[in-house]
Amino acid sequence: MNNPFIITIALAALITSATAQSTKTTKPNATFANVSYGEHERHVLDFWQAKSEAPAPLLIFIHGGGWHGGDKTDMPPKLLDTMLKRGVSVASINYRFTRMTLLPAPVHDAARAVQFLRGKADDWNLDPLRFGAYGISAGATSTLWLAYHDDLADEDSADPIARMSTRLRVAVGLSPQTSLEPAIITSWIGDQVLNHAMIARSVGAKKLQDLKNPKPEWVKVLREFSPITHVSAGDPPVLISNPKIDPLPAASAGSAIHHALFGMKLKEKTDVVGVTCILRIEKTADASISTPESFLLKHLDGK
Repeated sequence: MNNPFIITIALAALITSATAQSTKTTKPNATFANVSYGEHERHVLDFWQAKSEAPAPLLIFIHGGGWHGGDKTDMPPKLLDTMLKRGVSVASINYRFTRMTLLPAPVHDAARAVQFLRGKADDWNLDPLRFGAYGISAGATSTLWLAYHDDLADEDSADPIARMSTRLRVAVGLSPQTSLEPAIITSWIGDQVLNHAMIARSVGAKKLQDLKNPKPEWVKVLREFSPITHVSAGDPPVLISNPKIDPLPAASAGSAIHHALFGMKLKEKTDVVGVTCILRIEKTADASISTPESFLLKHLDGK
């Protein structure tokens, strides 16, 4: 069987390359690098400040890697360049891997980073009402979870960061996993989806086949951290991008875990609820379908 970790990294790199559209852009030095937003060594972020007299919108990049690998340096240079030229500040975050700490660690770390950045709004000239996020693969799952989940702000907390909002104004996810529940995703995509280590690793399953008869506590966690679980009226607009639509059932673990059907199933639910979800299949997309960059700018530019 192919190494699922290598598949995840390879596909994340492929998506990043496609996003950059072969444009060779050198990333500028961060305004602030390796800023700590928490206590763990992975709780660090880089921040690029856009030139803006008025408080600027912020885009937060969440890297992919199956919640097992990847780094904040995976930020696509073209994305960074586009945002900064349009007056949007950018942050790229690291988070704990599930080989260090199981769910909810990587997702709650992303939420904590959003709260930390809101707390820096005055210092870094940010508009706290115009925060968006962009994620790849597992990072896209975290991104969509933040977009759809109720606000995690704890107004009674003694920690001023915890009192900040986690809500987003817009979100883009590249090849996300919109559900993590084994029974649901195998019915959608086929058994190969459980041959990828991302989901098993996230709950501490010892063997991939353990997810075929998952423990009740695993199912509870996986349901909670499935973005589709939390879709409701009033949620922010989302765009999902996939390179193409692979055949079903998926022929490999890498194809399965990144299948476009994840986005299609999410859109079915958002259409019922009445919130915006745009699906973009890069292989067949035309000028009528927003690019991730134009979609972000449309929703971050407005006051």
